[in-house]
Amino acid sequence: MNSEVQVRTTNRTTGDTDAARPAFAGLANALPPHVWFCVSAIFHYLGPAFAVLLFAQVGVLGMAWLRIATAALIFAPLTRPWTVFARADRSARLLLLAFGACLAVMNCSFYLALDRLPISLVAAIEFVGTIGVALVGLRSRRNVAALAIAVAGTLLLIDIKWSSDPVGLFWAFLNGALFVGYIVLGHRIAQSGIGIAGLGTAMAIAFLVVLPIGFDQALPAFSAPQLLIAAIGVGICSSVIPYICDQLAMARLPRASFALMLSLLPLTATLIGVIVLRQVPSLTDCFGIALVVAGVAMHKPAADA
Repeated sequence: MNSEVQVRTTNRTTGDTDAARPAFAGLANALPPHVWFCVSAIFHYLGPAFAVLLFAQVGVLGMAWLRIATAALIFAPLTRPWTVFARADRSARLLLLAFGACLAVMNCSFYLALDRLPISLVAAIEFVGTIGVALVGLRSRRNVAALAIAVAGTLLLIDIKWSSDPVGLFWAFLNGALFVGYIVLGHRIAQSGIGIAGLGTAMAIAFLVVLPIGFDQALPAFSAPQLLIAAIGVGICSSVIPYICDQLAMARLPRASFALMLSLLPLTATLIGVIVLRQVPSLTDCFGIALVVAGVAMHKPAADA
């Protein structure tokens, strides 16, 4: 995707202006983009699965707070978000604010959904939205079929939860809608010259958004060193490793290729749910997951029409 949004900083040694870059900007070309995506696919649900195990000791929103706080503190010295935001133009600032708010609310709704629903179902709902957006931008028979297949798979996964847990489904669908925003805004960030510096800035903004929301639930972690270390590990696995890998992959992959690879994530979520959370899917669930994967794999993003 082409974008004219750029953030420029002054090079301290030469005095030249250039796009803001963190210390590890050269990583993008160190490995093929597909490798970065595969790493992201593993950690995208591995960290949240471990977070579910901590919900009983640290509240759901407390874990979301600790996850975002950890990522913001790790990114801060590497990306200098205060500098990036101060030197950004108005359009770039709006993009960063939107991305930061999206990350904050998405992470909170994601954890609220995981507290009530299986991780495989939450993952499936995440990706129905990406196909729906593609259908709005490109009304082809292929996208209609892809959406129909993915929705059928999701309905099989939802089963009786329409009536048994509507609150959990609300959070899951909100997370799915915001995941679409994450993909769209993330691509703009990755391909606009801001890159990981923009991600770090957005994460700092996300932390400011959640600062008053989950702090009281996060307090028990500060009096239990082992719990705090575990929460920090969740933050690294959930918001540092996968988000960096996504940026490195998005910077070099066309949106169509990235969207195709997203089809791996519902399967990854299911496997992690089995291994970490002992959430063993039924045969019907497996068929539903297969339909979601097929729908995501066959849809064509509007940007690449």
